[in-house]
Amino acid sequence: MPETTRVKALPDAQTVTSVHHWSDRLFSFRITRPASMRFRSGEFVMIGLMGDNGKPLLRAYSIASPSWDDELEFYSIKVQDGPLTSKLQHIQPGDEVILRPKPVGTLVHDALLPGHRLWLFATGTGIAPFASLLRDPQTYEDYDEVVLTHTCRQNIELEYGKALIDTIRSDEMLAELIGADNLKKLRYYPTTTREDSAKMGRITDLMRDGTVFADLGVPAISPDCDRAMVCGNLAFNLDIKALLESYGMIEGANSDPKHYVVEKAFLD
Repeated sequence: MPETTRVKALPDAQTVTSVHHWSDRLFSFRITRPASMRFRSGEFVMIGLMGDNGKPLLRAYSIASPSWDDELEFYSIKVQDGPLTSKLQHIQPGDEVILRPKPVGTLVHDALLPGHRLWLFATGTGIAPFASLLRDPQTYEDYDEVVLTHTCRQNIELEYGKALIDTIRSDEMLAELIGADNLKKLRYYPTTTREDSAKMGRITDLMRDGTVFADLGVPAISPDCDRAMVCGNLAFNLDIKALLESYGMIEGANSDPKHYVVEKAFLD
């Protein structure tokens, strides 16, 4: 999806409540949520700022907060010459952003058939919709095991995901669903591709040679018990899609639930 889209109707203005800069390339922020807005965890909306020409500049952003949250959270890259993100990265609490409150997306529970284990495959800021799903109680009610894989170039790019997992595992509301031994119910598998880390390599390569399954102590992906969601750059999405289909998985949609889904609107 193009980074900017012009619309005729001016979306509602919402107030920035907090901003966190994770690195010189990544930041997250929270804004107020319209009282009438409803969404399913995993969906995305169009948000942005007013352009220099007085027209709104909007981009698709996955909502990183769960559907029960009173605010909306987003996780973004910083593009220094990007029409939108070059400006968005400088927002402060109290500033206003514009929002088109019409959530859509394929990374939702309704698009998958019931299963035993849910795989969430992310690169970069593609972790955002999974941040929403992982904080939604329905995820743990629907699946016996949830595995989040997050592949980035450098360790610092994994910090948002690490903080997310720590928060979830210590959350009192989710603790009862995840269980005391939450390391088995919620599995986190971060990897880096350029900087040394505890686990290096592209997740696709680690799947092909069986490393990820051996590390987690689980069998290879099967349509009989596994379900998957994919969100990352285009090359990653296509690579994971091909791998999943080699395991016999079939792509689903809101109107036709199957074994896995890919968020086509997101390009990291």
